[in-house]
Amino acid sequence: MNERDSEQVARMFVEGGYTLTRAEEDADAILVNTCSVRDQAEQKALGKMGMMGKHREKRAHVVYGFMGCMAQSRGEELFERIPHLDLVVGTQKYHRVFGYVEDILRKRMEERMDDPSMSLEGHTVEEEGIWIPGGGTRNGKLVDTGAEEGSQNTIRDHVAAGKKPSAFVSIMQGCNMRCSFCIVPDTRGQERGRPIADVVEEVRQLAEQGTKEVTLLGQIVNLYGRTEFGKVEGKSPFVQLLEAVHEVEGIKRIRFTSPHPIGYRDDLVAAFTYLPKLCSHIHFPMQSGSDRILKAMRRPYRNEQFIEICEKMKAVRSNMAITTDVIVGFPTETEEDFQATVDCMKRLQFDNSFIFRYSKRKNTPAAEMDGQLPERLKEERNQELLRIQSEIAVPKNAALIGTRQEILCSGPSKTNKERLSGRTTQNKIVIFDGDRERMTGEIFEVKIEDSTGFTLFGKAVAGP
Repeated sequence: MNERDSEQVARMFVEGGYTLTRAEEDADAILVNTCSVRDQAEQKALGKMGMMGKHREKRAHVVYGFMGCMAQSRGEELFERIPHLDLVVGTQKYHRVFGYVEDILRKRMEERMDDPSMSLEGHTVEEEGIWIPGGGTRNGKLVDTGAEEGSQNTIRDHVAAGKKPSAFVSIMQGCNMRCSFCIVPDTRGQERGRPIADVVEEVRQLAEQGTKEVTLLGQIVNLYGRTEFGKVEGKSPFVQLLEAVHEVEGIKRIRFTSPHPIGYRDDLVAAFTYLPKLCSHIHFPMQSGSDRILKAMRRPYRNEQFIEICEKMKAVRSNMAITTDVIVGFPTETEEDFQATVDCMKRLQFDNSFIFRYSKRKNTPAAEMDGQLPERLKEERNQELLRIQSEIAVPKNAALIGTRQEILCSGPSKTNKERLSGRTTQNKIVIFDGDRERMTGEIFEVKIEDSTGFTLFGKAVAGP
């Protein structure tokens, strides 16, 4: 979701005449889009922004900004942590970032030009940067974390980058669930869905540019539209949206993330029987296999309900892959609770699991609970679940050796630019050799020849 929000901001800068650069030292504006789901993510963002302040020594005009969830939750406090920070923009104000940066840069340019000492010395911006009266950038700081009606409709533009095989499409903002460990309702606000027609038009434009796969994004994606739109012929707004996107010519694959068990009804299960473009993969957060812990987490379902949905999905698609999220070491988690999670993982045989040690988040009920577990115990349980997941996934992937898998080629591999990478409909990564220009963005078969852990290796047998 943060990746999609960042792309929207980047598009606005490109349209405003800027170019994107991977080199921090060349940038006139450095923006970090932040996450608050775990403390580690916040600390990483703070550390990165702190180190980047060195660029101001040679380029004093550079604008530094935080966007996203940490910006929303911490607000002005961030200026105290990062002295060179100029801008803090919350989750409902991404569409205003470009204007704020432009305004700060313009004022700095004007202040420099009005300072006679700079003119007499003949320094250029590139040589000495911009001098700010009063020292530093204190007078130029700006924070905007207010709510804004209709902000869910502003995440709709994409950066043009040649062939773009897959794209994220934001269909809603916010969350109403109030899980006891989660800060998202405070940082993203209440659920707000975009009109189906607007989403479909965005997907259509992507298809015209060559995109073949879209991933629909929402904090709880399958609850899309429940507060704005009604059911039609017993189908939820989310299923109606899936049907509409399925009709877009040129789109070959549809994914969505992340659904919640509370809204995973039979109409969504049934959609996988008549919408072939839906990929045979769902990322379905379990969080815990213990009913007692689920209740403490304010997750309004029992573990058997979660298992039932997973088994229904496997029944409608024999090749269905299911991945999940698990929080280990939640307050008061006993050995019995932990074992319930272990048992569920072994029963459902997830293709992959993203396992997180519980992390206190500011202003969440779980942070104030008694029975906080020591980090050592969290780490032990985390490692045990990782070991179990590996024992499940490695043989699953090895069993694919010798089979043909249809993949969408995304381009060069992130770990080896000399080879290409693609994903199966089950969202498994496949590395292979081939022609980058000809194969990127195309769907074709690859024969799987090897597997190392969670990555498959193969050879294209039916290319474009």
